Amino acid sequence: VQLQASGGGLVQAGGSLRLSCVIAGRTFSSYDMGWFRQAPGKEREFVAAISWSGGRTYYADSVKGRLAISGDNAKNTVYLQMNSLKPEDTAVYYCAATSRGLGNTWYRPPSYDYWGQGTLVTVSS
Repeated sequence: VQLQASGGGLVQAGGSLRLSCVIAGRTFSSYDMGWFRQAPGKEREFVAAISWSGGRTYYADSVKGRLAISGDNAKNTVYLQMNSLKPEDTAVYYCAATSRGLGNTWYRPPSYDYWGQGTLVTVSS
């Protein structure tokens, strides 16, 4: 399974970006998907997840109300709409997927089997 993330860039604080992650050659709805991020010198942290198997979305407290995860089955793509961006959102963002179902471990990197290459988001103050 190949995941291709894109959409990162430089944006001013308060601005918006939309990240995309394409699952190449697979049926999108067969996978639960997540977004994680890693800032310089910090551990990778959970941002958002969408569970098709459970019909739910999950968010880190730090992004609730500002970021939204969604998917387009026809395009085999999951999106992360990022609004009201803050400098502390600066990080490399990774999409991830699993066919095992997330259950109650949607926030843990080991719950995901496949990872994209990452896309850099830089928010200037």
